[in-house]
Amino acid sequence: MMMRTNKLLPAALASMIILPTFLSHGAAAETGGKITSKDEVVYATLKSNGHLDDIYVVNTLEVTKAGEILDYGMYSSVKNLTNLSELDQNGQAVRIDAPEGKFYYQGNMEDNTELPWEIKISYFLDGREVEASELAGKEGHLEMKISTTANEGADSVYFENYLLQVSLQLANSYQNIEADAGMVANAGKNKQITFTVMPGQEEEFSVEADVEDFEFTGVDIAAVPSTLPIDTSEMESMTDDMSALSDAISKLNNGVADLNSGVSQLNNGAASLRDGSAKYKNGIGELNGSSSQIVSASSSIGDALKQISTSLSGDSTQMDVTSMSELPAVLNQLASGMKQAADGLTTLRENYANAYGALDGAIKEIPAHEVSEEEIEALYSSGADANVINKLVESYTAAQKVKGTYSQVQEAFAAVDPTLKQVSGSVTEMSAGLTTIADELSASLKDMDMSGLEQLQKGLAELSSQYGEFHSGLDGFTGGVSKLAASYNQLHFGIAGLADGTAELNRGVGELKDGTNELHQETKNLPEQMQQEITDMIKEYDKSDFEPVSFVSPKNENVTSVQFVIKTEAIEKEEQETKKAKPEKKKGFWDLLMDLFK
Repeated sequence: MMMRTNKLLPAALASMIILPTFLSHGAAAETGGKITSKDEVVYATLKSNGHLDDIYVVNTLEVTKAGEILDYGMYSSVKNLTNLSELDQNGQAVRIDAPEGKFYYQGNMEDNTELPWEIKISYFLDGREVEASELAGKEGHLEMKISTTANEGADSVYFENYLLQVSLQLANSYQNIEADAGMVANAGKNKQITFTVMPGQEEEFSVEADVEDFEFTGVDIAAVPSTLPIDTSEMESMTDDMSALSDAISKLNNGVADLNSGVSQLNNGAASLRDGSAKYKNGIGELNGSSSQIVSASSSIGDALKQISTSLSGDSTQMDVTSMSELPAVLNQLASGMKQAADGLTTLRENYANAYGALDGAIKEIPAHEVSEEEIEALYSSGADANVINKLVESYTAAQKVKGTYSQVQEAFAAVDPTLKQVSGSVTEMSAGLTTIADELSASLKDMDMSGLEQLQKGLAELSSQYGEFHSGLDGFTGGVSKLAASYNQLHFGIAGLADGTAELNRGVGELKDGTNELHQETKNLPEQMQQEITDMIKEYDKSDFEPVSFVSPKNENVTSVQFVIKTEAIEKEEQETKKAKPEKKKGFWDLLMDLFK
C-alpha cells in the first residue's frame, strides 16, 4: 500500500496547486502553535470495475505561529511531507511540531474507510459483458457504463452537496465515439469526454466506440462542493419571452373561439340549407308525381272536347234533342273536373313556392366570402390542427360549389312558380268557359232555339283546338319538371353531404377549442411558473451556504476545504521481455556506500 501511496504523491501535490482552495477560520487543535485553516484532499485509487483499492488524505495546515499542533484522523499510518521530523500518532490524534507556513502531511486511511459514492464500471465488447482484465489488446465495438450512486455506509453530506466531474481520455485508436450527455473535447491527439453529476443525483453514463488493440488510461473523478455561479441576468428576458408565448397562446385561443363561433354559424346555415333542400326536393318530387295525373286528366278533357265538338259538327236539324239535353250536364261535369285540376295546381304551386323559398333563403345564408390560397396556407402555418383545417377547407369548397351550382340553375327554379300560376289560370279560365257554354246551351234548349247551336259548335271547336295547344304545352312542362326532379336529387345529395361535413367540422373545431382553452389555462401563468422553477433550481443546486465537514474525523472543526480526487487503475497490455537479462555487475565499495543514502 505504501508503494501506491508514493506513486500518487506527485499527483497529489499537483492537484493541490490546481484545485481551488477556500478561506475559513481555523482547523486542527492548537497546543502551542497556531493555524488559520486546514484543507483535506482525499485521494482514492479504484480497481477497473470501480471497487475501492487504496485511499489516503493529504492535509494542508496554514501555520501562522510555529509550535505543537494536534490534528485528528482515522489513519492506519501518517507521513510528514514537509520536513524530516517524525509525527507522533496516538489513536486518532496526530501530534505535529509544525514550523510557520504551510505544513503538509499524509494520512493513510484505515481499511474500513468508504467513499461517499458507490462507483461501478462495466465493460461490454461486441455486446458481451467482459472483465477489464480480458480487454487489453482486444478489438471490436466497446461500450463502457459508469454509474454513481449514494453509498449508504458513508456520510451523506458529501453526496448531497458535492458535484462530480467524471472524465475519460481515449486515444486515437478509439473511433466512432458516442457519449450521450457527455462533452467531447480534443486533448492533443486524444479525445477527452467529461460527464457531470449534480449534487444529490444518481447517474449512469455510457461511452461507445470502435477500438483496436485496446488500452485504457482509466476514469478520473473529481468531487468538489457545488458552488456553481448561477447568472440570473438572462432570467428576465426568458420570462419576458414566456410572457410573449403566453400572450400568443391566449390570442390563439381567442381566435379559435371565433373560428368555433363562425363554424357553428356555418353548420347551422348548412343544416337549414339541408332542411330547405329537403322540402324543395319533396315539393318537386310531389309535382313530378302529380304530373302524370295532370297530363292524363288534361288528355281526357281534350278527348271530351273533341268528342263534343265532333258531335255538334253534323246537321243541326237532324240532331237528337234528347242527346242535346244531356250535353249541358256533361259540360258542367267537365268544367268541374277542370276546376279541380286548377285547384290542385294552385295547391301544388303554394307548396312549391314554400319549398323554393326555404331553399333560396338557406343558400343565400351561405357566406360569399372568398378565402385565398395564401390565407389557407397561413392557417396551416398557424399551428392549428391540420385535420380540422382540411375539414374546414373541404366544407368551404363544398359550400361554394353548392352556391355556384344554385346560381346557374336558379333561373329554372324560379320559372316553375309563374308557369304553374299560368297553367292554373288557364285551366280555371277554360273551366269557367265550359260552365258558361253549358249555361247558355241549357237556356237555348229551353227556348228550343236551334239557331244558336251553330254558334255553340264553332265555340266548342275553337275551344277544342286551343286546348290541344294547351295540352302540348302542359305535357312539355311536366317533362321539364321530371328532368328537374331527377337532377335535383344529385344536388340535394351534395347539400346533405355539406351539412354532414360542417357538422363534423363543428365537432372538430369544438375539440380544437377545448384543446386550445386547456393549453391557455396551462400556460396563462407560465412566466410565474417558470420563475418558480428557476428559483427552485437555484435553491437545489446553489450550495454556497455549505460548510465543509472533515472527512477524516468529526473532531476536526472549522475545516476550510475537503476535496476528492478519484482514479481507476489503467488497463494495459503486459510488456513482454524481448532481451535477456544482463548479468548484474558486481558492486564496489562506493556503490555500496551510495546505496546507503538512497
